[in-house]
Amino acid sequence: MMHSVERRDIILVVDDSPETLSLLTDALEAAGATVLVAVEGANALALVERITPDVILMDAVMPGMDGFETCRQLKRNKAVAHVPVIFMTGLSETEQIVKGLEAGGVDYVTKPISPDELIARIRVHLSNARQTHSARAALDASGRFLLSATRAGRVLWSTPQATTLLAAITTSPPGDSLMLPEPVCRWLAGRRGDEAGAAPDAIDLPLEGSPRRLKLSYVGQIGPEELLLRILEDESLPPEQVLKAKLNLTGREAEVLMWVARGKANRDIGEILGLSPRTVNKHLEQIYSKIGVENRAAATALAVTALAPK
Repeated sequence: MMHSVERRDIILVVDDSPETLSLLTDALEAAGATVLVAVEGANALALVERITPDVILMDAVMPGMDGFETCRQLKRNKAVAHVPVIFMTGLSETEQIVKGLEAGGVDYVTKPISPDELIARIRVHLSNARQTHSARAALDASGRFLLSATRAGRVLWSTPQATTLLAAITTSPPGDSLMLPEPVCRWLAGRRGDEAGAAPDAIDLPLEGSPRRLKLSYVGQIGPEELLLRILEDESLPPEQVLKAKLNLTGREAEVLMWVARGKANRDIGEILGLSPRTVNKHLEQIYSKIGVENRAAATALAVTALAPK
């Protein structure tokens, strides 16, 4: 369990029994974990808004909101839905075991609790949860803009996010599938056999009327005539173009805001852009109004955030 020197695993224990809390806190801290305590369900729900635990130990029966309802509410919170919940139940309360699993629990232990057994189970669920969460995070990061197509350019399937982008760049004859643009079809055709080594791994995608620059990247072949592709955002846009697109500014306003974000005074910005300080100030007033801020510091913070890498 608590194998990392840099980061201690965080275990949230939800129980209204002082004896159980004391026992588990001592055992888990001795095993190298950081222990958080909540004496009722509402406290647990409030706590996870501030800190995300690695594992939650949940007493099944508590006054007020019981463990089952607490677990159901935790599972509705996307930020902690992946955190494994292990229920703690009385030895003879078998119906509670079923209720706990139905509520979203991954396991249960019976009271009186054996700390060694509990720690062994926690280790297993920590490992499983980390592997699953890492896979989901990777899929979320890379899988949002996936699609597959034939070498002839016919789109076979695409994720909802990819479909939205494809609608702007593909053609769709009545009653037929989406077709990728002709340059993309030629690129796909070039990825055949020995020729694929010479074909580039990505190609620009035309996106009419938008400052966004997209690329289509080859991921791999998943069938005899089915290629897996990913739409990527080209990050090489000039910063003023990024600000213009993300904050809905004019080109001149985006230039002014870019130099503001770089710490330049109005007089310096005027000299750089060939404007009077008064004109720079007018642009700034418009920028503040458009992006919903009150002052230069807030505008700078928003611009820096907009320009930060994803």
